[in-house]
Order: sequence, then C-alpha cells, then structure tokens
Amino acid sequence: MALRFVGIDPDTDLDHCPTVWADEEAGELVVQGWKVSPELRAACESSSPARGSIPDSEEVIRIPARMVPMIREACDAVERSAVQ
Repeated sequence: MALRFVGIDPDTDLDHCPTVWADEEAGELVVQGWKVSPELRAACESSSPARGSIPDSEEVIRIPARMVPMIREACDAVERSAVQ
C-alpha cells in the first residue's frame, strides 16, 4: 500500500483530528473525520439517489472546510498516480 500522509486539521487538539491520506497505489483518498449525528445521517440517506440506508461498510463523516487544500493535494496525488 502506497499510503501517503497529506495533512491533518490545522486546528486539531490531537485527540479529534480529521486527517487526509492519499493511497496512490489504489488511486483512492483516505479520510478520517468526525462522525455525523443520526439526524444528518438520516438526511444524507433520504437525499441520496442510492436506495436504502448507508451500508455498515460505509460511513458519512464531516471534515472542516479549512482542510480543502489538503484534500486537493490528496486528489492531485491520486490523479498523478493513475496517469503513470
């Protein structure tokens, strides 16, 4: 696995730390974020074109907007690895 750390929430307290990695081998982003409330999860499920509830193998998470540059960097890394 070619997992590359990209960034951590700059406002982290190191106990609650949304984080972004790029798995360049798999061509995927790996994101750690805050769990959403049951109400937000239900809203996501009801507004999704997918049928049914979110499967146990998936999760809805929140990450702060201040991490957008890190997500862009991770997207670029994954995209570059797919081109090679």
